[in-house]
Amino acid sequence: MKLTYNTVLQSLIIMLLVSFTSCNSKPENKTITSSKDLAQAQTGSFGDQGDGTYINPILNADYPDSDIEQVGDTYYMITSKQHMSPGMPILESKDMVNWTNVGHVFKSLSWAPEYNWDRMNGYSFGTWAGDLAYHNGTWYCYQIDYQHGLMVATAKDIKGPWSKPIMMLPKAEVLDDPGVFWDEETHKAYVIINTAGKQKAATNTIEGNENRIYEMSWDGTKILGEGKLVYTGMGAEAAKIYKINGTWYIFLAQWTMGDTSTKPGVKNPKNDRKQIVLRSKESIYGPYEVKTVLEKGTAFNDRSASQGALMQAPDKSWWYMHQLIQNDTIPFQGRPQCLEPVNWVDGWPIIGIDEDNDGIGEPVKQHKKPIDGYPITAPSSDDDFLSSKLGFQWEWNHNPRNTHWSLTEHPGWLRLKASKILPNEKGYGPNINEWTNNDGSDSDFWRASNTLSQRIMGITTGTAVAKFDISGMQPHQLAGFVRYGGVFNLLGVEVDENGEKYIIYMDTFGKKTKGPKVVGPDFYVRTVNDSNQAKYEYSVDGEYFSDFGPTFTIAFGKWTGDRLGFFSWNEKEDAGYIDVDWFTYDYDGPKAAKSE
Repeated sequence: MKLTYNTVLQSLIIMLLVSFTSCNSKPENKTITSSKDLAQAQTGSFGDQGDGTYINPILNADYPDSDIEQVGDTYYMITSKQHMSPGMPILESKDMVNWTNVGHVFKSLSWAPEYNWDRMNGYSFGTWAGDLAYHNGTWYCYQIDYQHGLMVATAKDIKGPWSKPIMMLPKAEVLDDPGVFWDEETHKAYVIINTAGKQKAATNTIEGNENRIYEMSWDGTKILGEGKLVYTGMGAEAAKIYKINGTWYIFLAQWTMGDTSTKPGVKNPKNDRKQIVLRSKESIYGPYEVKTVLEKGTAFNDRSASQGALMQAPDKSWWYMHQLIQNDTIPFQGRPQCLEPVNWVDGWPIIGIDEDNDGIGEPVKQHKKPIDGYPITAPSSDDDFLSSKLGFQWEWNHNPRNTHWSLTEHPGWLRLKASKILPNEKGYGPNINEWTNNDGSDSDFWRASNTLSQRIMGITTGTAVAKFDISGMQPHQLAGFVRYGGVFNLLGVEVDENGEKYIIYMDTFGKKTKGPKVVGPDFYVRTVNDSNQAKYEYSVDGEYFSDFGPTFTIAFGKWTGDRLGFFSWNEKEDAGYIDVDWFTYDYDGPKAAKSE
């Protein structure tokens, strides 16, 4: 990237700030900026490498279905998170590589009762792939809840507060994945939606999903008239609309055939997915030419690459952010984000590197960063719970029971009060095998409110440790540490009817293994994973840890990668609590700099 006066001045300012910080903080809290610092900083098998390059995935965690909007010199990303609350995480970046959490669009999943703590029946649904837009001083976030329809929330500041969602179309007409566009030349606003087969006429004999464009009101909150069909294709969804140099482009993800096929619209026995682009020089409604622009390559030959957002750097180069799909092997970290260079050939965007010279791009593994001069950052992970608000890395399993958690009752600690487990009957908890690889869906864990967790990072190694105060636990209460995605495995403490506390391990089918008695107030849990194999250890003094429970396999499921967090429930009544003092998580990748 060509250096300018502004970039040099910016670098000097950052270096001065770092020097000041270094003189007034502990070494481990030093902000990473200079090349020397980067070489000594924590890097790893993904993300910023500290040498001007990055390794994909740059965001190697469960941040699926991204959409990105640039305002000024900052890129903002939303990603779906289904039944987790708060919903629709928001991240920001200055260089497209290093991303940090800045909030959520939906404070809670307020539009339906199944997402509440007393139902917990919204697994896999909630917030799906959305579209983030900024227009005339207002932020917009569109998304379709498969169970309820198209909605939009608005805000004046990306960090909120966001409005309550406005419903725009019913679920009877739409399936998923809205993408919006304001055409300043014609003063018209549009949204494209995968309507699947919900409006399909018998005259449309093309197999697959229908994608329709609707005109919206200029304020982006109302649908005007009926939609117009512009494309049908198998699994065709996740559309994004762009208008570049007078030409209309619609980016779509679509299922195709085999690992080497380039033809859109052919059945795929290997569950492969590619990125296609529709191009029209005439109208947003077409007619469109179609071309495949991204497919599997050698970098990720076991996972499809598609669905994302187009971006442009200050030097006018083009880039594309996309997810890796949950095939062929099940990815236990979820669906991570990759960054690809984009080259324009004959008016078509070729994403990644055309490594086999067939006119179609494949993902890169390592590449030069789009923008230099910014420090290594990452989503937050560690927490000492000294703030009066939860960090943005944390999300609840469904909407929490807000009377049953606190950061102020025991200052500096997170208190989780135990609610009585929900009934094991229809209308509560997940349905067996509903969008999931989990056969233990009737286990108590899935019907326990106020489970709080965050994503794992990467697929190599990781170590998480937490300290608990168990002195407030009551008979029939279970509380401690849990790993869960498609399956759960937990280690904690159970209190019997006489008030005695015992270590307990529980597997994904709810089978308990009882361990030694615990007497004191302190309890520590450490969990380590080597690839998808994980185990638990416990300690009562924070120094000497003992293994407990088997080595288990962590897995993707319910459209969710493995997560690390805390649980607390009671089998008989609302009684007891557990306090969490701190949580640390080390993994094989970039980590956010600590602050005082």
